[in-house]
Amino acid sequence: MRRPGGRGCPVATGGVPVGYIGGVSAAAQAATNAQPPSTPASASRGEPVISCRNLVKRFDGRAVLDGINLDVYPGETMVIMGGSGSGKSTLLRCMIGTFKPDEGELFMFGENVAELKPRDLDDLRKKFGILFQSGALFNSMTLAENVALPLQEHTDLGSEIVDIQVKIKLELVGLREHAEKFPAQISGGMKKRAGLARALALDPRVLFYDEPSAGLDPVTSAEIDRLIVALSKHVGVTSVVVTHEMDSAFTIADRMAMLDKGKMLVVEKREWFDGIRKTGEAEAGKLPEGQQLIRQFLRGDAEGPITRRRASTNYQDDLLGVRGAAEPPPEPSVVATRRVRRSWRRRGESADQEQES
Repeated sequence: MRRPGGRGCPVATGGVPVGYIGGVSAAAQAATNAQPPSTPASASRGEPVISCRNLVKRFDGRAVLDGINLDVYPGETMVIMGGSGSGKSTLLRCMIGTFKPDEGELFMFGENVAELKPRDLDDLRKKFGILFQSGALFNSMTLAENVALPLQEHTDLGSEIVDIQVKIKLELVGLREHAEKFPAQISGGMKKRAGLARALALDPRVLFYDEPSAGLDPVTSAEIDRLIVALSKHVGVTSVVVTHEMDSAFTIADRMAMLDKGKMLVVEKREWFDGIRKTGEAEAGKLPEGQQLIRQFLRGDAEGPITRRRASTNYQDDLLGVRGAAEPPPEPSVVATRRVRRSWRRRGESADQEQES
């Protein structure tokens, strides 16, 4: 099923600038000094590249995503944030087609992702790239071979053209001189950059980033942020970034989306979230509960709605096994325990019978 008007949202990636845009070349210097555009002007960009409508995803009957609505427009950087277990990674996996939504619709490039056949989904995936949290490089391949793999698998380019493309992508992330090294021979930050080079191999229209700054030192994290900004400004790539690193989020975002317990609290421009973050203590108490929660998350405060919610559970009752009528013990674990006990009883009875005989 094709969404009406879905063809009207092409992203012009244009020519790829040759030169390390992460911090060495003149292009890198420009990217360093430039900030993301404060107003993405999404209204003037036509149809969204990605559109979620009332998206629901359940696991074991529990809604991990509950009625998500979100649009991502061409050329913008959308940061999706929230605490651990809020549904960020699940939403990302729905977007890339790993998980199929239980309810609602998810369109990408005008195509309903949930209704695509496997072959059509594979074709769709060639239009976007993914930077995994760990880099996800093949340890038995050099960096050059890792970057070349998508080109060899999904294009008919000759080896000479592939080699040129690999050098261009590695130069973009500042790793051309390390092309023949294996992942075990480079640092964590270099692995992230190599993973980004591979994600760029097919000149994708959209890039997904799963916690790009996780596990990196501040300087390396800033380098990755600068790469994301530069790719958006110079190459026109649409970026969807899942993170809970606030320094990184405010550096790269055009717009931001806040998830909490599977629900979308708000989708707004970066400036709106910055205003909430800078709200003083005297004014914070006047904010609605949802905005107080967002403020606590953005600031990393120890006190607030999030911590009060966690403290609301009765530790003593839980410790002593006291449960209300609304919270019965999980049936599968009880059944499983009984089965184990019966199994051990049978074994014991068999052993006693053998000894008697």
